Amino acid sequence: MPRRERPLDDGDDRLLRFAADLRRLRVKAGNPSYRELAKRAHYSAGTLSEAAGGRKLPSMAVTVAYAKACGADPAEWEARWRSLAEESNRPDPSETAGETPPYVGLRSFGPKDANRFFGRERLVEKVVAHLSRHRFIAVLGASGSGKSSLLRAGLVPALGSHPVLAITPGTHPLRECAVHLAARLGVTPGGLLAELTGDPRNLGLATRQLLARHASATDVVLVVDQFEEIFTLCPDLAERAAFIAALVAAARDPDSRTRVILGVRTDFYPHCARYPDLAEVLQDSQVLVGPMTTEELRRAITQPAVDMGYRVEVALVSRLVADATGQPGVLPLVSHALLEAWGRRRGNTVTLAGYEATGGIERAVARTSEEVYSALGPERQALARQVFLRLTALGEGTEDTKRRISRGEIDHPDTAAVLERLAGARLVTLDDDTVELAHEEVIRSWPRLRDWLTEDREGLRIHRRITEAAQAWESEDRDEGALYRGTRLAVARDWAAGNHSLLSPGERGFLEAGIAAEAREQEATRRRTRRLRQLAALLAVLLVLATTTTVYAFRAQRTATQQRDIALSQKVAAEATDLRDANPALSAQLSLAAYRLSPTGEARDSLLGTFAVPYATRLTGHGSRVNTVAVSADGRRLVTASRDRTVRVWDVGDPHRPRHLLTLTGHSDNVNAAAFSPDGRTVATAAWDNTARLWDITAPGRPRQLAVLPHPMGVNAVAFSPDGHTVATAGSDRTARLWNVRDHRLRATLTGHGDGLVSVAFSPDGRTLATASFDDTARLWDIADPRRPVPLAAPIGHTDSVNMVAFSPDGRLLATAGNDGTTRVWDLTDPRRPRQRTSLEAHTDRVSLVAFSPDRHTVATGGYDRTALLWETDAERVAARLCRLAHPQITAPEWDRYFSGLPYRPPCP
Repeated sequence: MPRRERPLDDGDDRLLRFAADLRRLRVKAGNPSYRELAKRAHYSAGTLSEAAGGRKLPSMAVTVAYAKACGADPAEWEARWRSLAEESNRPDPSETAGETPPYVGLRSFGPKDANRFFGRERLVEKVVAHLSRHRFIAVLGASGSGKSSLLRAGLVPALGSHPVLAITPGTHPLRECAVHLAARLGVTPGGLLAELTGDPRNLGLATRQLLARHASATDVVLVVDQFEEIFTLCPDLAERAAFIAALVAAARDPDSRTRVILGVRTDFYPHCARYPDLAEVLQDSQVLVGPMTTEELRRAITQPAVDMGYRVEVALVSRLVADATGQPGVLPLVSHALLEAWGRRRGNTVTLAGYEATGGIERAVARTSEEVYSALGPERQALARQVFLRLTALGEGTEDTKRRISRGEIDHPDTAAVLERLAGARLVTLDDDTVELAHEEVIRSWPRLRDWLTEDREGLRIHRRITEAAQAWESEDRDEGALYRGTRLAVARDWAAGNHSLLSPGERGFLEAGIAAEAREQEATRRRTRRLRQLAALLAVLLVLATTTTVYAFRAQRTATQQRDIALSQKVAAEATDLRDANPALSAQLSLAAYRLSPTGEARDSLLGTFAVPYATRLTGHGSRVNTVAVSADGRRLVTASRDRTVRVWDVGDPHRPRHLLTLTGHSDNVNAAAFSPDGRTVATAAWDNTARLWDITAPGRPRQLAVLPHPMGVNAVAFSPDGHTVATAGSDRTARLWNVRDHRLRATLTGHGDGLVSVAFSPDGRTLATASFDDTARLWDIADPRRPVPLAAPIGHTDSVNMVAFSPDGRLLATAGNDGTTRVWDLTDPRRPRQRTSLEAHTDRVSLVAFSPDRHTVATGGYDRTALLWETDAERVAARLCRLAHPQITAPEWDRYFSGLPYRPPCP
């Protein structure tokens, strides 16, 4: 017989009536046990019992399942649930009457919250002391460790009379800095931004001007909170570098009056290390924000309440301390749970029962988020989904982070109402123009949001890039040069076709302008091509007429024809020259036709000029510099890796009509390298986001990411072994790593270089690996057993960094290209004793590229002197070529002058 339920508390509360009605449903259904009800509802018996307990509102899903299991109308109960949820989420009347809660919830503490900020007093003193000894320091901590609160509510008040400028970088850190500083100086932000952009050292001069307004102060303190935003939100690598340079220069100046303090998430510290000047100033000036001690936690929990006339139950303090001690990212959860418990207080006491009703620190954020979301109608739920997705910056190799957006980015009549509802639940923070998540804990703790972020992650990336590009277009006064073109436009247009409702007006305008501009350019190209074809046809006709002119034509007619042909030849030659970059094949035919018609000087120059241009078609679509190109083993596909964070795969079966196949997106920073597997089914990529990645490219147009291969720092090179079973990566962390392609596990880490690695190559038999490093050396490794690599020989090298290594097709030679301007060729007949065979010295600057021809006899090199050179590696072949070209031969007197005493023997028979 089912056990009797606990009686509901007395009262006329709507939640109690709701619970009582749920119980009556069960009675009408024959009073099944909760265990039996669980089989029908597919929720646990405990969850269903709690739903009818009257202590807290169950989720809508549980309510509807309960009603269905009892034979009731689900739609009716969904409507009842929404009505009750909406009422439950209205602001506490005590708050609307002006009562301030002692806790801030998920958001960070600010300077105005200093009277509620407790538990970090000793750490604040440590930061102040550190800042007094160093002009540049970093406060490091995990997300949720309390860095922002420490800086804004702890450090800023503690600095007293020092003028403090506190900023967060956002998408345009230099502009953000200029806006805040200009407001303090009373100048225009635009002028100050121009000065900072022109010379980063001007930041130090501007802070000196600010200092002049504070007679008693000795230094300006520049606080850059959430410094990781320059990596997650700022897409412009040049602006990022300029901002870092400005900060470093302001603190490093011999006469500096600026002290800089960065708040940085620990998982982004390796990103900082990519900037040598920044890494240097941070080397010995870091403060780590760890978990609070038990006593610090007690103080943070109780003191804000005590100071404002409240009491926290001892049992609640003990429970919270037990739940939170030793966890570095738990503080926002504690604060949120306390705020929710305070809203359920009894009199002036914050109770354990109230805390448990929130779901505790593990479930309080998810519960609040889900309740607010579920209380919205379907249309507003869709809008809330858009809001949360736009407020999230997708991480790669790091966690997803929050993203600050302008209100104008979300265009909907209900936007204000939804944002106010979210802000009322303290899930987002609002100011006059912008919106952001109260804390990244919402991303981590709310399962529904995590599901949204994984449903179509690639689509979200495309949308985010559209957003950033549209904003850049607007900031450049809608310059046509900032519009998408080619493949980028095609990808964006394809995505937008199925997601048009997700685009803001600005994003729609950006794409429509790009489509219109492309249509105009295509029409112009069609018109020009049509005109040129007409000219070509006319030339053909004229050529026939010219060649069939008889000797009997009148002299006047002949003269007129010649003049016409000359004029037309000159005109078409000019057209052909203009067309050379866009369509070299047609340009060449027109040049030849013009020359045949009349061999004018212009036609001759145009014709000869065709052989100075590669007879090929350009591959366009990348939004920035292309870093590397690789060709598949069958020669039919090409992969390009770019600074725009993407990798593109092309079909080059017909090299004159290359076709874009797919784009690999996922890296969050400059992609340095890419390589095909020997079977062409997999592409490996390497980037500065501290990852290499493997991609399955077998499905046309649908690439699939197979694995993320992490490095502690940026990855500069990647290569497959000849059998395709192993992939090697080389990184700035001074290591090369060998990975199993099948299960993506790390097989071995190769250490020994003294600086970052920039190139890696397998020998043709796959038993040897060569690595190149900024430490001026290349190294050879025996990897016959990839799990136990062994150094083969002492390092070989140059007098400066080694940029690239390449094996000859037979594996007997190794070429190394260096910053010293030389390319060195090494004999590997005995790989344990490599011997320098020659040094190729003709480049006038760094040599960055080197490769062997298939027959191994020729080495191609490319350098920073903007030249590519071909070198013979076989002395006999060079001698034979010289004999074919050398005329006249050396004479007997010349021989005697240089080879005195030897019989005359011409070197070329």
